[in-house]
Amino acid sequence: MPTYDFICNNCNERFDVFLTFAEYGRKKVSCSHCKSKDVRRRMTKVRIARSEEGRMNAMADDFSGFEGMEDDPREMARMMKKMGKEMGEELPPEFNEVVDRLESGQSPDEIESAIPDLGNVGADDE
Repeated sequence: MPTYDFICNNCNERFDVFLTFAEYGRKKVSCSHCKSKDVRRRMTKVRIARSEEGRMNAMADDFSGFEGMEDDPREMARMMKKMGKEMGEELPPEFNEVVDRLESGQSPDEIESAIPDLGNVGADDE
């Protein structure tokens, strides 16, 4: 059953309602907070699923100018954040730590010195 998002025009609270396709537009919806029937449907973001190849192509287009990036930790952090988002997978906490350090201006060499085990994460698991 699909979930539909609504906003109450009376109390401005947002709420979700489960409705079948047959019920949508026919069944009266009331606010789950104040019970008002003065509600409107809220449009939510649409997600578009892309193949792994599509994500990789998008990243290649976005990051075609890698030259000199090693000299700009903040730009490298921006690139890594976008790459992590494009991957669409749960990334290890170490990823966020590296990005945070890059955003603060720390160089990759400084990060590697500060976190010597970084490249070995999960190596013992194999």
